[in-house]
Amino acid sequence: MKTEDKDDTIIMKTEDFDNDQAGTQMVQAQNDSTEKAFRDTEVPPWYKQITVRSMVTSFFLSIIFNFIVCKLNLTTGVIPSLNVAAGLLGFAIMKGYTALLDKLGLLKQPFTRQENTVIQTCVVASSGIAFSSGMGSYLLGMSPLVAAQGDAGNTLINIKRLAIPWMTGYLFTVSFVGLFSIIPLRKMMIIDRKLTYPSGTATAHLINSFHTPKGAKMAARQVAVLFKSCCGSFAWSFFQWFFSASDGCGFASFPIFGLKAYKQRFYFDFSTTYIGCGMITSYMVNVSMLVGAVISWGIMWPLIEQKKGIWYAAHLSASSLHGIQGYRVFISIAMILGDGLYHVMYHAGYMVFILIKRRFSNKPEEKKVELSSPPPLPLTNMDAGLRSSETELSENYDEQRRTEYFLKDQIPRRFAVSGYVALAAISSSVLPFVFHQLKWYHVALAYFIAPVLAFCNAYGCGLTDWSLASNYGKIAILIFSACVGPEKGGVIAGLASCGVMMSIVSTASDLMQDFKTGYLTLASPRSMFVSQVFGTAMGCVMSPLIFWFFYKAYRVGDPTGSYPAPYGLMYRGIALLGVEGFGSLPKHCVALAVSFFTFAIAINVVTELLKRYETKYKIYRFVPNAMAMAVPFYLGSYFVIDMCIGSLILFGWKLWNKQQAEDLAPAVASGLICGESMWGVPAAILSLANVKAPICMKFLSYSDNDRVDSFLSSSGSK
Repeated sequence: MKTEDKDDTIIMKTEDFDNDQAGTQMVQAQNDSTEKAFRDTEVPPWYKQITVRSMVTSFFLSIIFNFIVCKLNLTTGVIPSLNVAAGLLGFAIMKGYTALLDKLGLLKQPFTRQENTVIQTCVVASSGIAFSSGMGSYLLGMSPLVAAQGDAGNTLINIKRLAIPWMTGYLFTVSFVGLFSIIPLRKMMIIDRKLTYPSGTATAHLINSFHTPKGAKMAARQVAVLFKSCCGSFAWSFFQWFFSASDGCGFASFPIFGLKAYKQRFYFDFSTTYIGCGMITSYMVNVSMLVGAVISWGIMWPLIEQKKGIWYAAHLSASSLHGIQGYRVFISIAMILGDGLYHVMYHAGYMVFILIKRRFSNKPEEKKVELSSPPPLPLTNMDAGLRSSETELSENYDEQRRTEYFLKDQIPRRFAVSGYVALAAISSSVLPFVFHQLKWYHVALAYFIAPVLAFCNAYGCGLTDWSLASNYGKIAILIFSACVGPEKGGVIAGLASCGVMMSIVSTASDLMQDFKTGYLTLASPRSMFVSQVFGTAMGCVMSPLIFWFFYKAYRVGDPTGSYPAPYGLMYRGIALLGVEGFGSLPKHCVALAVSFFTFAIAINVVTELLKRYETKYKIYRFVPNAMAMAVPFYLGSYFVIDMCIGSLILFGWKLWNKQQAEDLAPAVASGLICGESMWGVPAAILSLANVKAPICMKFLSYSDNDRVDSFLSSSGSK
């Protein structure tokens, strides 16, 4: 599971379904030689893996995926993994294009899995910027609209108006540095330590399978299903628009559990996006969010609201951080920080333990890669050891071939070090002009510390598939905002430093995931690096433009609007904690926050103990996830209901036809997400043109309906 880093944090980027769909191929790959199936296929040099057609395909897919990620970022922040969809659509487009050229006799270079990997890497890198750019979190937290919700810190020096030029410049300044921070360690992590990087491994096996005859047929079937579900989702969203003339109208405000539950944000909003997310996200994550919604909106917030006028001033608005909103935001933050701190400490300790263990290990096979083939079996043992021999030969052949191509195109260490130093120096010089609250030595300190954190994050991600980039970003907010102080713009300084830290740490782990994918598909590290650079550059341009499209069409950041962007206020709340301390919080908020902070750590400890010592029934699978529980504490449960329905659909599908569900569910889910997200484009255009839907479908209680009827009758008689 991933969350708000591009993997960990609040924005749950889950990649469980990558592993589910790739499971069959991965098991088969352990028994058969993957590379023997491709030994007659020529591997193009690295510069031929990056073609004009692959970059054009990446460009158009990046536009689509940036719209999807931006829309999700600005609604709930729950973002599923899009790796499989990127690889699948890239394969479909390029396969169709090259097949057409082949029929016309114009095909000069065949479509290879290396080119497919380049496209997937480029698209994911571009859409990753849409997530890590902070458009829905730390950058949005600087805006006047979000600042007005926080009361405290709402001063000119702690506010920055959003604009495309400086946001684009900021992204170009900070987004490339992380690419150079981890390059010198790629051999150590991929070959020497043999880190698994589960998501990168799963993606590689899927791409390898696409380029076999059987896999190509399955890919064509998946593309057809994805297209159908995408069209259906788009049509449903278009139909819903006719009934949403104003806020609170339409299917998105359907009080399926009653009006009282609706006021506590328990309702089904008919969002195909989050039904698709629910099909992708693991069952336990969805259940955890539902548990969190019941605890918060079903129990805690109604009880605290009864203390209005006692625990907090009665005159405060519902959006004030000194009122009920303060409990929602800071208790959620406490759970997120508790979960994040646990994983940071756990991964750091586990990494040190593994390094020490391998350092003092006496097993030479753990310290080096054996490139030579094993000795042949004696003829007398041939029959008895045939299966084990074939498996061992296959594994050694694959490893030898992959290692050969991985080490073939070296990226010079001097290039990586000089690139990091140069870009860090440029960033340290430029950022104080963008944010005058941030001094050059603040930025330089962040870049001095960042490589160590990037290594820890990349190593931990290789072991567990968890990226903790957003947690490092939150820690940076607390440290730098406290150092600068409220009078000198500590809020802006903390939020800006968050972007610096997150960009480096997140990009480093993403690049290492791509190196692992490239290692398993024989894609050159140089082509992986170049495609990452190209994708990052596209993301730095596309993300601000697409965000601005939504920002001008809607009140982005308004908690009562269509795009509440909840993490904008959350990140600003963390910065306010740094500059003002806990004294500004409402009564008993600190005690509750500390309790839930401890609760989040305790859940993780219990889960880890059960994993290690209770293996019979595997009870740890049923322990809620603290990070997932924290998400609805602020947002409510409306999107959680959608996601649980998605899980129920997937569960029923697997009962009916498990193999079909495993093959097609990711494609159906991706189509549902893409269709509704694509409707966001014409919907925003209609909003900018002041075109309103013709109907407002709204639900009223019996008494309210009587009053409306009476009012209309009296107005008509006049």
